[in-house]
Amino acid sequence: MTRRRILAATLCAALVLPVFATGPALVDTFDAAWRIVRDSHFDPNMNGVDWNAVRTELRPRAQAATTAGELRAVIREMLGRLGQSHFALLPATPDSPRDRPVDISGDPGIDVRLVGKDVLVTHVDPSSPADTAGVRMGWRVVSVDALPISSAIDTLEPSLPDRLRVVEAWRAIETRLRGPAGSTATIVFDTGAGRNVTVDIVRQEAPGQPVTIGNLPTMYVQVTSEKRATPAGGTAGVIGFNVWMPAVDARFEQAMDQLRGSDGIVIDLRGNPGGLAAMIRGISGHFVADRKSLGVMKTRDSELTFAANPRLVTADGQRVEPFAGPVALLLDGLSGSATECFAGGMQSIGRARVFGQVSMGQALPALFDTLPNGDLLIHAYGDFVTPDGTRLEGRGVIPDEAVPLRREDLLAGRDAPLDAALAWIDQNRKKGPGTP
Repeated sequence: MTRRRILAATLCAALVLPVFATGPALVDTFDAAWRIVRDSHFDPNMNGVDWNAVRTELRPRAQAATTAGELRAVIREMLGRLGQSHFALLPATPDSPRDRPVDISGDPGIDVRLVGKDVLVTHVDPSSPADTAGVRMGWRVVSVDALPISSAIDTLEPSLPDRLRVVEAWRAIETRLRGPAGSTATIVFDTGAGRNVTVDIVRQEAPGQPVTIGNLPTMYVQVTSEKRATPAGGTAGVIGFNVWMPAVDARFEQAMDQLRGSDGIVIDLRGNPGGLAAMIRGISGHFVADRKSLGVMKTRDSELTFAANPRLVTADGQRVEPFAGPVALLLDGLSGSATECFAGGMQSIGRARVFGQVSMGQALPALFDTLPNGDLLIHAYGDFVTPDGTRLEGRGVIPDEAVPLRREDLLAGRDAPLDAALAWIDQNRKKGPGTP
């Protein structure tokens, strides 16, 4: 049930326009980026960085830049000095006139994670090209289009914390797996049975409902739901979605209406990198009966409480109470941003139990500004703290029940975090007459 990762993938591909900034516009763009961050950062002390000194040091390099790529390298270095998430630059043009835009519209239909030093298939989309080709969970990716995966892993900074290493490895591998829709990826897998197989997979267009926000690339919303039996004969509703976008809300509500009679609910947020944090109010309202705080966003000048918005009617207008049974959340190393705010808040108020792996630890609310050269600057303007005072940035959400990824589980077709959540629901569901 690992969720797909469309948001993070699409953020790697910017909108491409046939315009190049030159001359004064380059340094004007640097100045604008520096000023926007200075004026909007939630910490007046800039996370301990002397922001004026950074400008003095790097501005001459911006003045000397002759291409958009050279300028972007300077701006990205400037943003990196803060050492925080949600500072990024999405280019509006290629780095140089010789560059071609990278087309990653095609997807082979698999999801992967770094486990130790191995890149393992953790999910195969049903009916996808990979599924049709016989690819299975637990297979180790050896190479993609003749490029050894080990070369991408070996370039990672050895000092990276494990939670960031998982993210950076996924980014490096994803750029190899994806490509133009209709193109063929030649992937060599170790099947775990003492042999390698070579599989040619035609990449398909990303599935899901396309949505856009401002100047960001198109994202594809996917929501899944199903009823599962628990080990002791109970029932659990399992709902998953891949990005926090308004299109999720109605489909999540429909799933809850169908699964409300279950003994427990599992929300699968593995691979969900975030989106619109305001949505956590409505989704939490399916499970929280009053306007409890899930956390506080702190900006330089104000604080905004994210309170649950109890859902008291069904999609067709019938009166209901928020679901009162046990709620389990599934996270992994690619669960970030709004996902972390939701999970951290629900965990903090004791309304959900978290299973899986530590999340990204990248939970800062961000704004988007267009720079003079057309590039899009993503910059954090707030911090997020859960009701019990936990700051999630740089820490992540720590599972109540840690369930590591193991190749033997994947090869056997077992979803260990989901299995653990279902067993917990058995232990905590309300027992009625005749219930085992």
